[in-house]
Amino acid sequence: MSSKTKPKRTDPAAGRKGKPTSAKLIAAAAKEFNQRGFGGTDTNRIARRAGFAPQTFYRWFRDKTEIFLAVYRAWEEEERAMLVKLLARKAPASEVVNAAVEHHRAFKVFRRSLRSLSLEDTTVRKARAESRRRQIEQIKSWVAPARPSSVEVATILLQMERLADAVAEGEFADLGLDDRAAREVLADLQARLQK
Repeated sequence: MSSKTKPKRTDPAAGRKGKPTSAKLIAAAAKEFNQRGFGGTDTNRIARRAGFAPQTFYRWFRDKTEIFLAVYRAWEEEERAMLVKLLARKAPASEVVNAAVEHHRAFKVFRRSLRSLSLEDTTVRKARAESRRRQIEQIKSWVAPARPSSVEVATILLQMERLADAVAEGEFADLGLDDRAAREVLADLQARLQK
């Protein structure tokens, strides 16, 4: 076995009430990354926040990047579940947009780290591309009758992602501008996907 691969661990706590160890570590890491950013935290802090001794971290995750990617996957799944609920009840595009912006805002510091790391770290960049591919395929399945191409969906997705981050970060306010126009553009993009 190479030093990069780890055997899958079984969690003795998984059958008991409460979260298994890995889930507790991921939840703690999400809070740490969202409070301090990737560079401002370390594995010891994550383990302690989860209620474990620092060495427990390395029984489950190779390093800080690996748990960061686990947090990213959990963030992605949370967003997907939220969107599924909204789309199932045929929520208007503006409501979907507001929910997405709030989800980005709730993870603002984490998403800053994600953007930065995806430029600097090939592993994170690859994981972000894989996440976007999953999102594209999910969106295409939601709008199957329209049969948009992957390029069309990716173009809309990337515009929406950047605008949602800009609204969540307050970039329009920084320019002395109201973000309503950006939310309207986001709603128009979302409506194109919901057709």
